[in-house]
Amino acid sequence: MPKFHEGLLNEEWYKVEFEQQIKRAAGNPWINAYAKLGMKEGIFSDMAGALGKIHDVVVEAAKPNLIGRQIIDTRTTTEALERFVKAKTSAAYVGAEGGNVRISGERYETVDIQTNIIIKDSVEWTREFAEDARWNVMNRQLEELGRSVAELETAKIIALYEGIAAADLAGNAEIAGGAAVLSWSKVVEMWDAVEGENFEADTMFMHPKQVSQLFTATEFINSQYIPSAGARLSRGEIGQALTMNVLKSSKCTNGKVHAVSKYPAGVLLIRRDITTDPWEDPRAGKFGIVAHERIGYGILRSKAVARGTNFKTTF
Repeated sequence: MPKFHEGLLNEEWYKVEFEQQIKRAAGNPWINAYAKLGMKEGIFSDMAGALGKIHDVVVEAAKPNLIGRQIIDTRTTTEALERFVKAKTSAAYVGAEGGNVRISGERYETVDIQTNIIIKDSVEWTREFAEDARWNVMNRQLEELGRSVAELETAKIIALYEGIAAADLAGNAEIAGGAAVLSWSKVVEMWDAVEGENFEADTMFMHPKQVSQLFTATEFINSQYIPSAGARLSRGEIGQALTMNVLKSSKCTNGKVHAVSKYPAGVLLIRRDITTDPWEDPRAGKFGIVAHERIGYGILRSKAVARGTNFKTTF
């Protein structure tokens, strides 16, 4: 998960960038107004504290929406490109006692993943807005930045899985839902498809409509104990089925469900996690904050993914 301001101060690149941000922020009317209000309320004491708070508000709002990081192996990197090497499956054979040994050597294939995808969003204010805005209004707009960046990241990871061709999935085909509601037997069938490829299915994700359907399955309900506080519902996790954590996201296609072994299935590389920067266009009288991240992602083993499709799209 993205780090808060205090944790990032231990990283040299962030310290250098943060010092530049403080200099740029001096001419940004919105940040000055934010700093003035925050110091008045005793939330922080200087411009550095204001910028740190801005970063933390955005990150805190992003975290509940980073469902994508829970359905794929997620790693940080300092490289623009990483090459993942995987051994191709070898085949044993029956030979005669003392016969010749068939030497084929280990065979490999590679997958290159570039961290060249930049996700960003920004908010724009006029000088007049900065002069009149109140603390809660400012924070709500910052929270929206974090939410939108996180949701787009999640949408891209889900699209990555949905883009796998049916013939490349576990079992060499999609599992037909038959236009019926998602049932426990179909959950087991998807789990079995991944296990049948000699992978450990550990994650299942779906649209909220399929979650509603799953909640009518007695087998699923009997396997759960959701306390009154909820089972991390705000972060998309709604329970467990067999060996899989079950997650929901409105970014999933209604009617499709995926079961994956997320470690071998794919990888999300984070070159630069969610950070914030002030920006300004004095000629146009516009000022604001931009939130951004730099990532890369790819599928490594598609056979670690099973997909059920054509489930009923209404409750």
